[in-house]
Amino acid sequence: MGNFIFIPIVIILGLVLMSFVFIVKQQTAAIIETFGRFSSIRQSGLQFKIPFVQRIAGRLSLKIQQLDVIIETKTLDDVFVRLKVSVQYRVIREKVYDAFYKLDYPHEQITSYVFDVVRAEVPKMKLDDVFVKKDDIALAVKAELNDAMLDYGFDIIKTLVTDIDPDAQVKAAMNRINASEREKIAAQFEGDAARILIVEKAKAEAESKRLQGQGIADQRREIARGLEESVEVLNKVGINSQEASALIVVTQHYDTLQSIGEETNTNLILLPNSPQAGSDMLNNMVASFTASNMIGEQMKKNQGDKTTDKGSSKK
Repeated sequence: MGNFIFIPIVIILGLVLMSFVFIVKQQTAAIIETFGRFSSIRQSGLQFKIPFVQRIAGRLSLKIQQLDVIIETKTLDDVFVRLKVSVQYRVIREKVYDAFYKLDYPHEQITSYVFDVVRAEVPKMKLDDVFVKKDDIALAVKAELNDAMLDYGFDIIKTLVTDIDPDAQVKAAMNRINASEREKIAAQFEGDAARILIVEKAKAEAESKRLQGQGIADQRREIARGLEESVEVLNKVGINSQEASALIVVTQHYDTLQSIGEETNTNLILLPNSPQAGSDMLNNMVASFTASNMIGEQMKKNQGDKTTDKGSSKK
């Protein structure tokens, strides 16, 4: 019988002891009330209270917390946009009383201030400026929240504009504009590349023509020098200039025919090949030289007559 009575007494004593003792976790504050009136704030660790007289009214976390607020508003250029503002805050350890008793719903209070500031700032900006000046919006929200929430025991650590989402049609239009700009730039680069290619090709062709002309000039110069040497050699063996010229013309004529005949893929070419062909070419050349000499002598004679007439006039 005694053992059966002892067990309930132990259980009762244990329950009474447990009502005296409670534990507060790390980075947490417990608010103690005595007969419904604030009594004290207990920090982390093992704590004691008077059972049936004192009670734990609530617990507040002292960790940094984050509240995400999504706001829809309109910009200066009449574009509706959704912004996500993340507010990082914490309860000030020395102001746990204010944080617990002055505000019932701190999240709603912070959200109201965020809405108020964002809807006051964003309508002053165009959509592009909202993206560029999102940090300015975050700073404005932080400044407003700090002034308002400090009296309630909350410290605003940081505010961030984490997302800017315009209307779907506006995003599609922005993407089209961006794509058009990039296509325009690409077309300009392609045009510049094509122009450079044309210029370089023209320069290469001009250089090729210049070198080709220089080569032809060098070739003709060497041919003339060779002919001159050939005539001198023939003169030394008793052949006069006309005979030497005839011999050279005939030789070149038959060399040309031989060169053409050696080319198997040569197109059909009709050339005089009679025995008198070389003689005819020589006669034509001699006639041309004679006529040229006569014209030159006549021009010299006329120039001398003009000089004589001018001298007579001066006298």
